[in-house]
Amino acid sequence: MSTFVKVTSMKIMIVVRNAVLATLTASLLSSCAAFDRLKNIGEPPALAAVDNPTARPGYKPVQMPMPAAQPASYNPNSLWRNGSRAFFKDQRAHQVGDILTVKVNITDKANIANDTKRSRDNKEDSGIDNFFGKSKVPILNSAVPTRIFTADSNSSSEGKGSVDRSEALSTNVAGVVTQVLPNGNLVIEGRQEIRVNFEIRELIVAGVVRPEDIESDNTIDSSKIAQARIAYGGRGQISDVQQPRYGQQVLDVVLPF
Repeated sequence: MSTFVKVTSMKIMIVVRNAVLATLTASLLSSCAAFDRLKNIGEPPALAAVDNPTARPGYKPVQMPMPAAQPASYNPNSLWRNGSRAFFKDQRAHQVGDILTVKVNITDKANIANDTKRSRDNKEDSGIDNFFGKSKVPILNSAVPTRIFTADSNSSSEGKGSVDRSEALSTNVAGVVTQVLPNGNLVIEGRQEIRVNFEIRELIVAGVVRPEDIESDNTIDSSKIAQARIAYGGRGQISDVQQPRYGQQVLDVVLPF
């Protein structure tokens, strides 16, 4: 009994030690962020600097499946240029560095309900009433058993599930063409930061668009962006209060119960 208690105590100590080490590690990792927050007490959060998206750490050019190259055709002695959208120069975004406006209109609503029921009732019963016309078994002189084998089984299952989600976001953000793919499609990225008092609202839009989908006023709807990546959030005093403390987050991951 004492050996079992010792082993159990050692296991508990190991679990506690690992939890403490994980907490200390998280504290060390977050000390820099916490120090920065202490320095900025009483100051609004700083806006990010305007920079080149392709120069950011981790940036990777987009690679998409491309069709085979088509031979160019020319019309001698003609003022019309093949591939032009208008007789005069097109003012819509078409090359790296051009700016276009993305109209973000997201209205998603999902309502799903599932109800599944299943049941089964089985019964097996076999027996004999007489043995060759007699109510008793010869030689044994015992009554004929009326039931030789009897089996019953019942099974049932019931499952329910529901999803009720509603999201709405409507805003505009200007994006920059960061890459032109071989088939002419444009890789765009837009970033917008708005600071109100001590809270920053951030909107990020990125993806691939067709030049044909860009409207005459140099705008494009977010529903026409392929591989769309849209993020809307914020940071500041309100966002900090809404997030659980880092110690609680560590315990939620480490504790098994």
